[in-house]
Amino acid sequence: MSLIREKSVHDHAAARHGEPPAPPIGTGRRGPSALLGLLTAAGGPRYAVALAVDAVGGGLLRPFLLLYGIGVLHLGAGAAGLALSAGMVAGLLVVPLTGRWIDRGARTLPAAVTLLVRAAGALALLLADGQPGFTAAAVLFGVGSQSWPTTHAAVVSTLTEGRLRDAALAAGRSLRNAGMGTGALLATVAVSGGTGVIRLLAGVTGAACLVAAALVGSLRVRAPRQERPADTRERAEPLRRITLLSLANVPYAFCFDVLEVALPALLVLHLHASPAWSSGVFVGNTVLVIALQLALVLKLADRSRHTVLAASGTLLAVSYLAFWAVGSLGGVPGAAGIAAVSVLYTLGEILYTGSGTALVASVAPPHLLGRALARWELSSGVGRAAAPAVLTALLAAGPGALWASLAAATALGALAVLRLGPR
Repeated sequence: MSLIREKSVHDHAAARHGEPPAPPIGTGRRGPSALLGLLTAAGGPRYAVALAVDAVGGGLLRPFLLLYGIGVLHLGAGAAGLALSAGMVAGLLVVPLTGRWIDRGARTLPAAVTLLVRAAGALALLLADGQPGFTAAAVLFGVGSQSWPTTHAAVVSTLTEGRLRDAALAAGRSLRNAGMGTGALLATVAVSGGTGVIRLLAGVTGAACLVAAALVGSLRVRAPRQERPADTRERAEPLRRITLLSLANVPYAFCFDVLEVALPALLVLHLHASPAWSSGVFVGNTVLVIALQLALVLKLADRSRHTVLAASGTLLAVSYLAFWAVGSLGGVPGAAGIAAVSVLYTLGEILYTGSGTALVASVAPPHLLGRALARWELSSGVGRAAAPAVLTALLAAGPGALWASLAAATALGALAVLRLGPR
Protein backbone atom coordinates (compact mmCIF):
# COMPACT_ATOMS: atom_id res chain seq x y z
CA MET A 1 0.00 0.00 0.00
CA SER A 2 1.40 3.43 -0.91
CA LEU A 3 1.88 6.18 1.64
CA ILE A 4 -1.01 8.08 0.05
CA ARG A 5 -3.41 5.18 0.47
CA GLU A 6 -2.15 4.47 3.99
CA LYS A 7 -2.74 8.07 5.02
CA SER A 8 -6.14 8.15 3.33
CA VAL A 9 -7.30 4.99 5.12
CA HIS A 10 -6.07 6.30 8.47
CA ASP A 11 -7.71 9.70 8.00
CA HIS A 12 -11.08 8.24 6.98
CA ALA A 13 -10.99 5.87 9.98
CA ALA A 14 -10.13 8.76 12.28
CA ALA A 15 -12.98 10.84 10.87
CA ARG A 16 -15.47 8.05 11.54
CA HIS A 17 -14.40 8.03 15.20
CA GLY A 18 -14.39 11.82 15.52
CA GLU A 19 -10.60 12.03 15.74
CA PRO A 20 -8.37 14.51 13.86
CA PRO A 21 -6.33 13.25 10.89
CA ALA A 22 -2.77 12.18 11.50
CA PRO A 23 -0.25 15.03 11.28
CA PRO A 24 2.27 15.00 8.44
CA ILE A 25 5.40 12.96 9.00
CA GLY A 26 8.04 15.01 10.73
CA THR A 27 5.78 17.82 11.96
CA GLY A 28 5.55 16.33 15.45
CA ARG A 29 9.32 16.08 15.79
CA ARG A 30 12.17 18.51 15.72
CA GLY A 31 15.75 18.51 14.51
CA PRO A 32 17.48 15.59 12.79
CA SER A 33 14.67 13.11 13.56
CA ALA A 34 12.13 15.27 11.71
CA LEU A 35 14.49 15.63 8.75
CA LEU A 36 15.11 11.88 8.66
CA GLY A 37 11.39 11.15 8.84
CA LEU A 38 10.66 13.43 5.90
CA LEU A 39 13.57 12.11 3.83
CA THR A 40 12.22 8.59 4.21
CA ALA A 41 8.57 9.62 3.70
CA ALA A 42 8.88 9.11 -0.05
CA GLY A 43 10.53 5.78 -0.81
CA GLY A 44 12.02 4.87 2.55
CA PRO A 45 15.72 4.53 3.44
CA ARG A 46 16.72 3.27 -0.01
CA TYR A 47 15.46 6.41 -1.68
CA ALA A 48 17.02 8.60 1.04
CA VAL A 49 20.41 7.05 0.20
CA ALA A 50 19.89 7.94 -3.45
CA LEU A 51 19.10 11.53 -2.43
CA ALA A 52 22.37 11.69 -0.50
CA VAL A 53 24.33 10.36 -3.49
CA ASP A 54 22.72 12.93 -5.78
CA ALA A 55 23.50 15.73 -3.30
CA VAL A 56 27.18 14.88 -2.85
CA GLY A 57 27.53 14.17 -6.59
CA GLY A 58 26.08 17.58 -7.41
CA GLY A 59 28.67 19.24 -5.21
CA LEU A 60 31.46 17.22 -6.78
CA LEU A 61 30.49 17.74 -10.39
CA ARG A 62 30.68 21.51 -10.68
CA PRO A 63 34.31 22.05 -9.71
CA PHE A 64 35.33 18.43 -10.21
CA LEU A 65 34.54 18.08 -13.92
CA LEU A 66 36.35 21.25 -14.89
CA LEU A 67 39.36 20.36 -12.75
CA TYR A 68 39.42 16.82 -14.17
CA GLY A 69 39.48 18.15 -17.72
CA ILE A 70 42.25 20.64 -16.98
CA GLY A 71 44.33 18.73 -14.45
CA VAL A 72 44.04 15.12 -15.64
CA LEU A 73 43.32 15.38 -19.37
CA HIS A 74 45.38 18.59 -19.80
CA LEU A 75 42.66 20.38 -21.76
CA GLY A 76 42.56 24.14 -22.04
CA ALA A 77 40.11 25.96 -19.78
CA GLY A 78 38.15 27.15 -22.82
CA ALA A 79 37.84 23.66 -24.29
CA ALA A 80 36.77 22.18 -20.95
CA GLY A 81 34.23 24.95 -20.43
CA LEU A 82 32.79 24.40 -23.90
CA ALA A 83 32.31 20.70 -23.14
CA LEU A 84 30.52 21.52 -19.88
CA SER A 85 28.23 23.95 -21.71
CA ALA A 86 27.42 21.22 -24.24
CA GLY A 87 26.50 18.95 -21.36
CA MET A 88 24.18 21.54 -19.86
CA VAL A 89 22.42 22.18 -23.18
CA ALA A 90 22.01 18.45 -23.82
CA GLY A 91 20.53 18.05 -20.36
CA LEU A 92 18.00 20.82 -20.96
CA LEU A 93 16.93 19.26 -24.26
CA VAL A 94 16.22 15.94 -22.52
CA VAL A 95 14.07 17.40 -19.71
CA PRO A 96 10.82 17.62 -21.80
CA LEU A 97 11.30 14.01 -22.91
CA THR A 98 11.71 12.99 -19.28
CA GLY A 99 8.43 14.74 -18.47
CA ARG A 100 6.56 12.80 -21.16
CA TRP A 101 8.04 9.54 -19.89
CA ILE A 102 6.76 10.35 -16.41
CA ASP A 103 3.29 11.07 -17.80
CA ARG A 104 3.15 7.52 -19.10
CA GLY A 105 3.12 6.35 -15.49
CA ALA A 106 6.81 5.79 -14.79
CA ARG A 107 8.15 7.11 -11.50
CA THR A 108 11.19 5.44 -9.94
CA LEU A 109 12.46 4.06 -13.26
CA PRO A 110 13.26 7.52 -14.72
CA ALA A 111 14.93 8.49 -11.43
CA ALA A 112 17.04 5.32 -11.53
CA VAL A 113 17.97 5.95 -15.17
CA THR A 114 19.25 9.47 -14.37
CA LEU A 115 21.62 7.91 -11.83
CA LEU A 116 22.67 5.23 -14.33
CA VAL A 117 23.43 7.93 -16.88
CA ARG A 118 25.67 9.68 -14.37
CA ALA A 119 27.42 6.40 -13.61
CA ALA A 120 28.03 6.05 -17.35
CA GLY A 121 29.41 9.59 -17.31
CA ALA A 122 31.93 8.62 -14.63
CA LEU A 123 33.01 5.61 -16.71
CA ALA A 124 33.37 7.79 -19.82
CA LEU A 125 35.48 10.19 -17.77
CA LEU A 126 37.83 7.42 -16.68
CA LEU A 127 38.17 6.17 -20.26
CA ALA A 128 38.61 9.64 -21.77
CA ASP A 129 41.99 10.61 -23.18
CA GLY A 130 41.09 13.89 -24.85
CA GLN A 131 38.40 16.37 -25.81
CA PRO A 132 35.86 13.92 -27.38
CA GLY A 133 35.83 11.62 -24.36
CA PHE A 134 35.58 14.51 -21.93
CA THR A 135 32.70 16.02 -23.92
CA ALA A 136 30.87 12.67 -23.91
CA ALA A 137 31.26 12.46 -20.14
CA ALA A 138 30.04 16.05 -19.70
CA VAL A 139 26.95 15.32 -21.82
CA LEU A 140 26.11 12.20 -19.80
CA PHE A 141 26.56 14.05 -16.53
CA GLY A 142 24.50 16.96 -17.88
CA VAL A 143 21.61 14.74 -18.96
CA GLY A 144 21.56 12.88 -15.65
CA SER A 145 21.86 16.00 -13.51
CA GLN A 146 19.30 18.12 -15.36
CA SER A 147 16.65 15.38 -15.40
CA TRP A 148 17.02 14.42 -11.74
CA PRO A 149 14.94 17.30 -10.20
CA THR A 150 11.95 16.45 -12.40
CA THR A 151 12.11 12.73 -11.65
CA HIS A 152 12.65 13.31 -7.93
CA ALA A 153 9.68 15.68 -7.66
CA ALA A 154 7.50 13.17 -9.53
CA VAL A 155 8.46 10.36 -7.12
CA VAL A 156 7.77 12.51 -4.05
CA SER A 157 4.46 13.76 -5.53
CA THR A 158 3.32 10.18 -6.10
CA LEU A 159 4.22 8.85 -2.66
CA THR A 160 3.15 11.87 -0.58
CA GLU A 161 0.47 14.52 -0.80
CA GLY A 162 -0.44 18.01 0.38
CA ARG A 163 1.81 19.70 2.90
CA LEU A 164 3.62 16.44 3.59
CA ARG A 165 4.80 16.59 -0.02
CA ASP A 166 5.98 20.18 0.45
CA ALA A 167 7.89 19.22 3.60
CA ALA A 168 9.46 16.16 1.95
CA LEU A 169 10.61 18.31 -0.99
CA ALA A 170 12.06 20.87 1.45
CA ALA A 171 13.89 18.15 3.38
CA GLY A 172 15.38 16.92 0.12
CA ARG A 173 16.62 20.42 -0.68
CA SER A 174 18.19 20.76 2.77
CA LEU A 175 20.01 17.48 2.23
CA ARG A 176 21.05 18.60 -1.25
CA ASN A 177 22.62 21.79 0.05
CA ALA A 178 24.50 19.91 2.75
CA GLY A 179 25.62 17.29 0.24
CA MET A 180 26.73 19.85 -2.32
CA GLY A 181 28.87 21.55 0.30
CA THR A 182 30.39 18.20 1.25
CA GLY A 183 30.97 17.33 -2.40
CA ALA A 184 32.69 20.63 -3.10
CA LEU A 185 34.96 20.06 -0.09
CA LEU A 186 35.82 16.55 -1.32
CA ALA A 187 36.63 17.94 -4.75
CA THR A 188 38.98 20.48 -3.18
CA VAL A 189 40.75 17.74 -1.19
CA ALA A 190 40.98 15.56 -4.30
CA VAL A 191 42.73 18.31 -6.25
CA SER A 192 45.41 18.65 -3.56
CA GLY A 193 45.97 14.87 -3.74
CA GLY A 194 46.99 14.86 -7.39
CA THR A 195 45.65 13.16 -10.50
CA GLY A 196 45.57 9.68 -8.93
CA VAL A 197 43.17 10.80 -6.21
CA ILE A 198 41.03 12.66 -8.75
CA ARG A 199 40.69 9.52 -10.86
CA LEU A 200 39.83 7.50 -7.75
CA LEU A 201 37.14 10.02 -6.86
CA ALA A 202 35.65 9.70 -10.33
CA GLY A 203 35.48 5.93 -9.92
CA VAL A 204 33.90 6.16 -6.47
CA THR A 205 31.32 8.64 -7.78
CA GLY A 206 30.36 6.28 -10.61
CA ALA A 207 30.10 3.28 -8.28
CA ALA A 208 27.96 5.24 -5.81
CA CYS A 209 25.58 6.33 -8.60
CA LEU A 210 25.32 2.71 -9.75
CA VAL A 211 24.41 1.50 -6.25
CA ALA A 212 21.89 4.33 -5.82
CA ALA A 213 20.29 3.51 -9.19
CA ALA A 214 19.84 -0.10 -8.08
CA LEU A 215 18.23 1.04 -4.82
CA VAL A 216 15.81 3.41 -6.55
CA GLY A 217 14.97 0.88 -9.27
CA SER A 218 14.13 -1.73 -6.63
CA LEU A 219 11.26 0.44 -5.35
CA ARG A 220 9.25 -0.17 -8.56
CA VAL A 221 6.84 2.73 -8.04
CA ARG A 222 4.42 3.66 -10.83
CA ALA A 223 1.63 6.20 -10.88
CA PRO A 224 -1.93 4.91 -10.35
CA ARG A 225 -4.11 4.93 -13.44
CA GLN A 226 -5.80 8.30 -13.95
CA GLU A 227 -8.85 9.14 -16.03
CA ARG A 228 -8.15 11.99 -18.42
CA PRO A 229 -10.75 14.73 -18.88
CA ALA A 230 -12.76 14.32 -22.07
CA ASP A 231 -12.74 18.05 -22.76
CA THR A 232 -9.50 19.07 -24.53
CA ARG A 233 -9.71 22.61 -23.16
CA GLU A 234 -10.10 21.26 -19.62
CA ARG A 235 -6.90 19.25 -20.14
CA ALA A 236 -4.96 22.13 -21.66
CA GLU A 237 -5.88 25.00 -19.32
CA PRO A 238 -3.93 23.87 -16.21
CA LEU A 239 -0.84 23.21 -18.32
CA ARG A 240 -1.17 26.64 -19.96
CA ARG A 241 -1.24 28.30 -16.53
CA ILE A 242 1.80 26.30 -15.46
CA THR A 243 3.58 27.39 -18.65
CA LEU A 244 2.91 31.04 -17.75
CA LEU A 245 4.18 30.35 -14.24
CA SER A 246 7.33 28.79 -15.70
CA LEU A 247 7.98 31.85 -17.85
CA ALA A 248 7.65 34.04 -14.76
CA ASN A 249 10.17 31.73 -13.08
CA VAL A 250 13.04 32.58 -15.46
CA PRO A 251 14.13 35.81 -13.66
CA TYR A 252 13.73 34.06 -10.31
CA ALA A 253 16.26 31.43 -11.40
CA PHE A 254 18.95 34.10 -11.81
CA CYS A 255 19.14 34.30 -8.00
CA PHE A 256 21.41 31.26 -7.73
CA ASP A 257 24.09 32.80 -9.93
CA VAL A 258 23.79 36.08 -8.07
CA LEU A 259 25.43 34.23 -5.19
CA GLU A 260 27.95 32.31 -7.30
CA VAL A 261 28.80 34.86 -10.00
CA ALA A 262 27.56 38.42 -9.37
CA LEU A 263 28.44 38.88 -5.69
CA PRO A 264 32.01 37.46 -5.94
CA ALA A 265 32.70 39.61 -9.01
CA LEU A 266 31.23 42.69 -7.34
CA LEU A 267 33.19 42.18 -4.11
CA VAL A 268 36.54 41.51 -5.75
CA LEU A 269 36.45 43.66 -8.90
CA HIS A 270 34.39 46.68 -7.81
CA LEU A 271 34.85 46.86 -4.04
CA HIS A 272 38.40 45.42 -4.11
CA ALA A 273 37.53 43.33 -1.07
CA SER A 274 39.29 40.14 -0.03
CA PRO A 275 37.99 36.93 -1.66
CA ALA A 276 37.32 35.75 1.91
CA TRP A 277 34.18 37.92 1.89
CA SER A 278 32.79 35.91 -1.04
CA SER A 279 33.57 32.63 0.70
CA GLY A 280 31.94 33.85 3.90
CA VAL A 281 28.75 34.89 2.09
CA PHE A 282 28.59 31.53 0.30
CA VAL A 283 29.12 29.52 3.49
CA GLY A 284 26.59 31.63 5.39
CA ASN A 285 24.02 31.11 2.63
CA THR A 286 24.56 27.34 2.68
CA VAL A 287 24.24 27.13 6.47
CA LEU A 288 21.06 29.24 6.51
CA VAL A 289 19.44 27.17 3.77
CA ILE A 290 20.23 23.92 5.58
CA ALA A 291 18.99 25.30 8.91
CA LEU A 292 15.88 27.19 7.80
CA GLN A 293 14.53 25.55 4.61
CA LEU A 294 12.38 22.90 6.28
CA ALA A 295 11.43 25.08 9.26
CA LEU A 296 10.10 27.89 7.05
CA VAL A 297 8.15 25.51 4.81
CA LEU A 298 6.43 24.04 7.88
CA LYS A 299 5.89 27.51 9.38
CA LEU A 300 4.18 28.78 6.22
CA ALA A 301 2.08 25.67 5.66
CA ASP A 302 -1.13 27.66 6.20
CA ARG A 303 -0.25 30.18 3.47
CA SER A 304 -1.06 29.62 -0.18
CA ARG A 305 1.93 28.47 -2.21
CA HIS A 306 1.51 31.04 -4.96
CA THR A 307 1.43 33.85 -2.36
CA VAL A 308 4.67 32.57 -0.81
CA LEU A 309 6.25 32.31 -4.27
CA ALA A 310 5.26 35.92 -5.08
CA ALA A 311 6.58 37.04 -1.68
CA SER A 312 9.90 35.36 -2.41
CA GLY A 313 10.23 37.38 -5.61
CA THR A 314 9.52 40.56 -3.69
CA LEU A 315 12.18 39.71 -1.10
CA LEU A 316 14.72 38.94 -3.81
CA ALA A 317 13.95 42.20 -5.63
CA VAL A 318 14.33 44.21 -2.41
CA SER A 319 17.62 42.46 -1.65
CA TYR A 320 18.96 43.35 -5.12
CA LEU A 321 18.19 47.03 -4.50
CA ALA A 322 19.81 46.74 -1.07
CA PHE A 323 22.95 45.22 -2.63
CA TRP A 324 23.06 48.25 -4.92
CA ALA A 325 22.71 50.66 -1.99
CA VAL A 326 25.30 49.13 0.34
CA GLY A 327 27.73 48.49 -2.50
CA SER A 328 27.99 52.25 -3.02
CA LEU A 329 29.69 52.51 0.39
CA GLY A 330 32.81 50.91 -1.06
CA GLY A 331 35.64 49.02 0.63
CA VAL A 332 35.12 47.10 3.85
CA PRO A 333 31.85 48.90 4.78
CA GLY A 334 30.40 47.94 1.42
CA ALA A 335 31.55 44.33 1.76
CA ALA A 336 30.09 44.11 5.28
CA GLY A 337 26.83 45.59 4.01
CA ILE A 338 26.65 43.00 1.24
CA ALA A 339 27.22 40.22 3.79
CA ALA A 340 24.35 41.59 5.90
CA VAL A 341 21.97 41.96 2.94
CA SER A 342 22.80 38.41 1.84
CA VAL A 343 20.71 37.19 4.80
CA LEU A 344 17.63 38.87 3.27
CA TYR A 345 18.56 37.45 -0.12
CA THR A 346 18.89 33.96 1.39
CA LEU A 347 15.42 34.19 2.94
CA GLY A 348 14.03 35.07 -0.49
CA GLU A 349 15.86 32.11 -2.01
CA ILE A 350 14.53 29.75 0.68
CA LEU A 351 10.93 30.87 0.12
CA TYR A 352 11.40 30.52 -3.65
CA THR A 353 12.78 26.99 -3.59
CA GLY A 354 10.28 25.97 -0.92
CA SER A 355 7.19 27.06 -2.86
CA GLY A 356 7.92 26.82 -6.60
CA THR A 357 8.10 23.09 -7.26
CA ALA A 358 5.50 22.46 -4.53
CA LEU A 359 3.05 24.81 -6.30
CA VAL A 360 3.52 23.10 -9.65
CA ALA A 361 3.13 19.64 -8.11
CA SER A 362 -0.03 20.67 -6.26
CA VAL A 363 -1.90 22.15 -9.24
CA ALA A 364 -0.71 19.88 -12.08
CA PRO A 365 -3.30 17.37 -13.33
CA PRO A 366 -2.08 13.88 -12.38
CA HIS A 367 -1.82 12.77 -16.00
CA LEU A 368 0.28 15.85 -16.84
CA LEU A 369 2.50 15.89 -13.77
CA GLY A 370 5.64 15.04 -15.73
CA ARG A 371 5.17 17.73 -18.36
CA ALA A 372 4.28 20.32 -15.73
CA LEU A 373 7.38 19.60 -13.62
CA ALA A 374 9.54 19.44 -16.75
CA ARG A 375 8.41 22.91 -17.88
CA TRP A 376 9.16 24.33 -14.46
CA GLU A 377 12.60 22.73 -14.28
CA LEU A 378 13.32 23.71 -17.89
CA SER A 379 12.62 27.36 -17.11
CA SER A 380 14.95 27.13 -14.10
CA GLY A 381 17.62 25.50 -16.27
CA VAL A 382 17.31 28.13 -18.99
CA GLY A 383 17.58 30.90 -16.40
CA ARG A 384 20.66 29.34 -14.85
CA ALA A 385 22.27 28.73 -18.24
CA ALA A 386 21.77 32.36 -19.30
CA ALA A 387 22.62 33.90 -15.94
CA PRO A 388 26.46 33.91 -16.02
CA ALA A 389 26.64 35.69 -19.37
CA VAL A 390 23.81 38.12 -18.58
CA LEU A 391 25.02 38.96 -15.09
CA THR A 392 28.63 39.57 -16.10
CA ALA A 393 27.51 41.73 -19.05
CA LEU A 394 25.27 43.83 -16.78
CA LEU A 395 27.99 44.16 -14.16
CA ALA A 396 30.41 45.34 -16.85
CA ALA A 397 27.95 48.18 -17.50
CA GLY A 398 27.98 49.02 -13.79
CA PRO A 399 26.44 47.84 -10.51
CA GLY A 400 23.40 50.05 -11.12
CA ALA A 401 22.61 48.31 -14.39
CA LEU A 402 22.98 44.90 -12.73
CA TRP A 403 20.86 45.41 -9.63
CA ALA A 404 18.18 47.62 -11.18
CA SER A 405 17.63 45.13 -14.03
CA LEU A 406 17.51 42.15 -11.69
CA ALA A 407 15.14 43.87 -9.27
CA ALA A 408 12.78 44.96 -12.06
CA ALA A 409 12.74 41.57 -13.77
CA THR A 410 12.18 39.64 -10.53
CA ALA A 411 9.46 42.04 -9.36
CA LEU A 412 7.67 41.60 -12.70
CA GLY A 413 7.99 37.85 -12.26
CA ALA A 414 6.43 38.09 -8.79
CA LEU A 415 3.55 40.17 -10.18
CA ALA A 416 3.01 37.61 -12.95
CA VAL A 417 2.88 34.83 -10.34
CA LEU A 418 0.14 36.70 -8.47
CA ARG A 419 -1.96 37.51 -11.53
CA LEU A 420 -1.36 34.63 -13.93
CA GLY A 421 -0.09 31.67 -11.94
CA PRO A 422 -2.23 28.66 -11.02
CA ARG A 423 -3.80 28.56 -7.54
